[in-house]
Parts: sequence; C-alpha cells; structure tokens
Amino acid sequence: MSLDNRPVYTGGCQCGAVRFRVEGALGDASVCHCRMCQKASGNFYLPLVSVRGATLDWTRGEPKRFRSSNAAWRGFCAECGTPLTFEAPDGIALAIAAFDDPTGIAPAIQWGVEAKLPYVDGIPKLPSEETMGDVTSAPYLAELVSYQHPDHDTEQWPPEERP
Repeated sequence: MSLDNRPVYTGGCQCGAVRFRVEGALGDASVCHCRMCQKASGNFYLPLVSVRGATLDWTRGEPKRFRSSNAAWRGFCAECGTPLTFEAPDGIALAIAAFDDPTGIAPAIQWGVEAKLPYVDGIPKLPSEETMGDVTSAPYLAELVSYQHPDHDTEQWPPEERP
C-alpha cells in the first residue's frame, strides 16, 4: 500500500531491463484469444489487466512498441521479448504474468473467443507434473540456475557476478 492506502503493484520483464509500478486499483482482468493477442504473446491467449484509473510508472527502462493495428500498440521488452502492454485509445492493459505477484489478478472474462484454439479448454484435463518431476528425462534441470529477474524490485540488474 502507498502512504494514502492505495494498492501498489510492481512487475516487469524476465530480464529486468523493464520494470513498472502501478499505484491504485487495477481494472478489469481478462483473457484474450484473438489472433493478434495469440501472436503478440506467442501463446494460446493473452491475460491482461487494465491499469486505467491507476498511475503507471516505468521504473527501469520502457517497453519498445509495435503497432499491431490501427487502434493498438503492443509493448514488449526489447532485450528479452517479454510481452508487457496492450495500449489502445481507452487505456493501457498490462500482461498479468508480468506482475511480481500475479496470484490475485484473476481474469473475469474471455474476449476474442472466435479465435480460441480448439484444445485450450482441455488443458486442465492433461496429466500434470511439477518442474522437477522430469529430472530423469531432463537431467539439466537438477543444475538449472535462473537468470531471470526476481519477483521484486532491485537496485541493479543484472547482478555483476552473473556469468
């Protein structure tokens, strides 16, 4: 919380070159299945949350932008490619998974369902494993060291001792 009891959220890209801070209530959270969102995220759909009405500050770097249509820009990290924003005339939405703590930002609606991939609804029924459950077939996991930015603000990134 900020000094005036407004909620504060932070987040950024996976490499740490771009970081943001949102002060104030988040708006509508959604999942978009449209083909532009699929391509912009390189994924089945793109979960977004509106920051309209809140204050958005870029605290380290700023996204590079691609104009994906006559009405919208897509912001992403120029260093690592992490999708960060959907920017339209009615405001900016941020990628939910780019927040340091996305657990409380639950989508309430799905958009663009005409382009929903036919197997998406079946994903929860697939067998599931934790990441380290595959060490025998992917032994490199036992020695894995993440170079991703941690889920909190840092004074400096990357750390100097990183190879």
